[in-house]
Amino acid sequence: MDRRFSLAIGDYPMVRPLRAAGALADGTGIDFPAVSPIHRAFAPMAREQRYDVAEMAIVTALQALAFGKPIVLLPVTIAARFQHRCIIRLASRPEITPASLAGKRIGVRAYTQTTGMWIRALLEEAAGLAASDSHWFTQEGAHVAEYADPPFVTRVAESAKLPALLAAGEIDAAILGNDLPDDPIFAPVFDAPEQAARAWFARTGVVPINHVLVARADVAAAQAPQLRALVAALSAAKPVVSPDLLPMGEAAMARSIAHLLETCHVQGLLPRRLDPAEVFAPARALGLA
Repeated sequence: MDRRFSLAIGDYPMVRPLRAAGALADGTGIDFPAVSPIHRAFAPMAREQRYDVAEMAIVTALQALAFGKPIVLLPVTIAARFQHRCIIRLASRPEITPASLAGKRIGVRAYTQTTGMWIRALLEEAAGLAASDSHWFTQEGAHVAEYADPPFVTRVAESAKLPALLAAGEIDAAILGNDLPDDPIFAPVFDAPEQAARAWFARTGVVPINHVLVARADVAAAQAPQLRALVAALSAAKPVVSPDLLPMGEAAMARSIAHLLETCHVQGLLPRRLDPAEVFAPARALGLA
């Protein structure tokens, strides 16, 4: 029987060997739907399971699990980064610090965006700032349709550009990820963000995971051996760097997942508490964790 599955995923070094081969070692074919930017795949996967396997923001994946979506979270970190640099202010406003953001206006693509979740956690740790202490301005809703933004979130036009809103003084700070502007009019809210991030990582041992891999539940059940081969291929091809920000396997991801679950609960991102053991239970049952 000719087996194939679709894999919606970004262009990463560990994915390129699979893209080049178009198949697993056992001959199972892989189709790579064109989705750019890759976050446009998250809502279709969460809402309708459009792909067989897909990259997904970790907050979206946890919300999907909590709302009972038929997906299986695989123990694969696809993307992670140190986050302190991802909240910016105008360089002309050095008074905008983590401690000063109470009552201020912060822009982020979506309240549920994973980068925003990490930044809110860092602001709470650094300055005791709860999510509800600031006013949040967002361009999009959640990828999981059942989630409703909290009352301290205001929607702006999706076409609005956060750097432009910040430059115009319509917000006091902005959270961006890969689209951080390279413009001297902007500066990080956290002083020396790279050093701060490395110190935080050394202290906590938590990897700031952004994206993971999920599979449709029926595909995971029907093609568990192929998904095990996929996980193994990605793990074998990941870059060897220090520190390792791409943990693979349930044990390697456990500390970060536990931290994420508690953070998401505190920020009101989940409809119910998720137990760390529950997150990988479906994958574990199929020998995928």
